[in-house]
Order: sequence, then structure tokens, then C-alpha cells
Amino acid sequence: MPNTNPTQITIKEVKTKRELRKFVQFGIDLYKGNNYYCPPIFFDEVNTFNPKTNPALEVCDFVVYMAYRNDEIVGRIVGIINHRANEAWGVKKCRFGWFDFVDDYEVFCTLIDAVAEWGKSRGMECLNGPVGFTDFDHQGLLIEGFDYNAPMASLYTHPYYIAHYERYGFVKEADWIEYQITPPQQAPDKVRRLVDFVAKRYNLRVVKVKNSRELRKRYGYSYFDVLDAAYQKLYNYQPMTERQKRYYCNMYFPILNFDFVTMVANENDEIIAVGLGMPSLSEALRKCGGHLFPFGWYHLLKALRAKKMTDFDLLLIAVRPDYQDKGVTALIFDEMTPHFSKYGIQRVETTAILETNHKSQANFADYDHIQHKRRRAYIKGL
Repeated sequence: MPNTNPTQITIKEVKTKRELRKFVQFGIDLYKGNNYYCPPIFFDEVNTFNPKTNPALEVCDFVVYMAYRNDEIVGRIVGIINHRANEAWGVKKCRFGWFDFVDDYEVFCTLIDAVAEWGKSRGMECLNGPVGFTDFDHQGLLIEGFDYNAPMASLYTHPYYIAHYERYGFVKEADWIEYQITPPQQAPDKVRRLVDFVAKRYNLRVVKVKNSRELRKRYGYSYFDVLDAAYQKLYNYQPMTERQKRYYCNMYFPILNFDFVTMVANENDEIIAVGLGMPSLSEALRKCGGHLFPFGWYHLLKALRAKKMTDFDLLLIAVRPDYQDKGVTALIFDEMTPHFSKYGIQRVETTAILETNHKSQANFADYDHIQHKRRRAYIKGL
């Protein structure tokens, strides 16, 4: 029977590669002309939903939906059940992510209702998002800082999203904050004194390698064990499988500039802390809309290999739990600071830090910084 209601919204499950490409492209097109949004790398985004390439799907059930009005895509969403995370935290959460939509509450409701029914049919007790399959996916609705550049690793969303979440009855479960740091020409004296004290007291040293090949040869994937251990108690964290560790290492480390990969080792040559970052790729990805071909690869390669840059993304800092609260991060910042000066970096963007994680926030207290962004994970019972 033909659709006689021109405003009727229909939901369709994404099942084919062609539909998945439309799903990804809709998320990019919705922000067309926005000078702060950073598109994802298109083929990476598509591969995120492929069990053959993304090992996180070994521990997750998921469903992908798009909303249509008169054959026009008006929204998208992914429903996720991460069984490993639910078991670790003792919850029955149905996650949702990749949730984008035109400014229409009916579209919002139709999409989230579809995921709610999917999750409820599988025994879940609440909706939680926006989050991804794991902590390494984008998470947290942007609620402050819409007029600042979005790093590749951060979720950017339209301001109108907030009202729809609240109208639907979602409430805050967790907030993250982000900082923009103006790097000094040299590490503050307080940091330098702490570096000397910590290195001597705990017999620590900074480790530098030239590339990912040398890193794997010397340490295998043990540096990723540090991340896994450090993040265990953070919001929604899912303990990683060995395949996931290899996957993330092989995806990200080969493209890094190893001037900005800093590790700290103890007297047994065990990696006990990791800090890494990279040049901002936001402008390069905006130029190519996330597509590497025909010329997008050039913009990305140029940004990755730049000898001078103004913007830098500090991706993560992780310290093994038995070395936390000992000032170890001072060694990482002290080693990175001369490189900020060498490359002419003017702004450093941190990743999202839980507002309750005062230890991580304290890392930036001795640097010129502003807290310019806030993002939120919501929850609602089913």
C-alpha cells in the first residue's frame, strides 16, 4: 500500500555495503559547511561495522538503522550491546552511538524508539549514549564548546541535539571536560624539579623509539597493556581482548610522528606509562570530506608529515595503576615540551577527561590552559 502521509518517517535496518556507505555519508553531509566539525576517514568508518576488521564486534551485538522521510535520509543510529562491558560493570545497558538527525523531534524519537525496542527484546534495562562499541570510539554529546575545532578523536554534534535528549527524558550519567593548552617554550620549573625527583626515587627513564616497527620489536604490545590497566576503572570501560590491542596498535601507531610518542620504563625495562599525540588532522579531513581519494590522501599525508603546525591533539596519557599518584606524567610532559616548540605548536587539544577524574585534570594545572568543552553521556531506563 503506498505511503499517503508525506511526513511519515520510516526506519530501515542497514544491511548492505551500499546502505552502510550512505549511513556514513549522511553523518558527514549533516555538518556540511560547519567550520568546526571534523569528518571521519570514510573507509575507516565503514570498516568499524565489519566484524572481519573490527575485533570489538566479537564482544558486541549491534544494529544499524537509518530514518527516511519521502526516500530522503533524515537520521541514523546504532544500537549496541557490549556484553564484555556489561559483565565487567554488572549492568544491562543498551548503548547507542552514531546518532545523528535533522532538527526534528519526531525523527529523534523514531530512531531512539527503534533502538529501545531492539535492546528491550534482548533483556536490556536502560539506554546509554552517545557512546560507541568501546572507549576508543567517539562518545559524549557535545554540550559546551561548539565554536572550537573538533579533533579527529572527538565527537562533534549540533547544539539542537541537547533539547531533544532532554525532552525525551534522558538524564546525565557522566560528563567529560576538555582543555586547550598553550604550550610553554620549556617545561615549568616545578615540572622540571618533579621530573628529577620522580626519576631518581622510582628509578624511571623516558623511552623513545623511531617508529612502530622498533616499538614492536622492543616491547611487543606491552605498551597497550598499560592503557588497558590504566583505564579499567573509567566510565563504561571494556577490558580489551588481545586481538583488540593488536588492532588498535596496528591502526594508529604506524601513522604517528614518534617525536610525540613518549613512554616511561622502570628498572626492569617495563613500560609503565605512555603519552602520545599527533598533528591536528581536522583541517585536512574537512578539505577532503573524509575521503582519501582522489586527493584526500595528499592533505592527510601533508598534515602528518608537517615540520611546522599550529594545532596538536594530545590523544592520551596512561600510567600503570601501581605507578599512579607518583608524578610520572611530569616525565611525559617534560619530554614533549621541546617538540612543541620545535614544531611551532600554538594550541594543544586534550582528549575528554571525566569531570570526576581530578588526578588527570591536575596534570595541566601548571600550564596555561582553558577548559573550553564539555560532553555528556546520558541514560534512561527502558
